Amino acid sequence: MGSVTIGGLAREGGVGVETIRFYQRRGLLATPEKGGGQNAGYIRRYGQEDRRRLRFIRSAQAAGFTLEQIGELLALDATQDRHRARELAKQQLIFLDDRIAELNAVRDSLTRLARRCGENSPGPCPIIAAFDSDHAGAVAGAS
Repeated sequence: MGSVTIGGLAREGGVGVETIRFYQRRGLLATPEKGGGQNAGYIRRYGQEDRRRLRFIRSAQAAGFTLEQIGELLALDATQDRHRARELAKQQLIFLDDRIAELNAVRDSLTRLARRCGENSPGPCPIIAAFDSDHAGAVAGAS
């Protein structure tokens, strides 16, 4: 594949042009020099390495890594520091496991609330009451 403009890179990566620029400001993607010559039109061109880095960034974000962690992983890739990369992955796994446990607890509470709301009990639906500001935290503690 040849080089593309920022718009082409953004389309290929499933992001907006401003996202590409944001990643550049954060140092996650390089900002190429403007090309010269009659046909180049003095526009920036992005190549295969830029595509690879953008795919990496998007995949790492999908795995829950922060942009700061992604920057560190990209730097580690250049130094081939596998130990540190493994440690970051282990930390992310712990974070994800904790988050999954939290989400499962919320799911269980919401399931109980939905079941109670389906009963023919008088009064307001427990789901509405659980999200009412006077009942803060009721979803997590619903039984």
